[in-house]
Amino acid sequence: MRMIELRQKEVINICSCKSLGCPVDIDFCCPSGQIQSLIVPGPCRLGGLLGRESEYVIPWECIRQIGEDIILVEIKEECFFHKL
Repeated sequence: MRMIELRQKEVINICSCKSLGCPVDIDFCCPSGQIQSLIVPGPCRLGGLLGRESEYVIPWECIRQIGEDIILVEIKEECFFHKL
């Protein structure tokens, strides 16, 4: 699967049934080439005018299923916010 295919899928947290958005980047280990985490932009501030103050960093082991249109993850939200 290519990154462009991942970017077109919506990430949904099955713990909260909340849509987190679509991945914009991945973090991977250079020597092995294994994906370590997906990076999804966090919520907008003030209707998107002030950008974003955080992003979701979702560890690969928290991904439960990758389907045609969505990526299902199982994670508690407060554990994976990363402040920019």
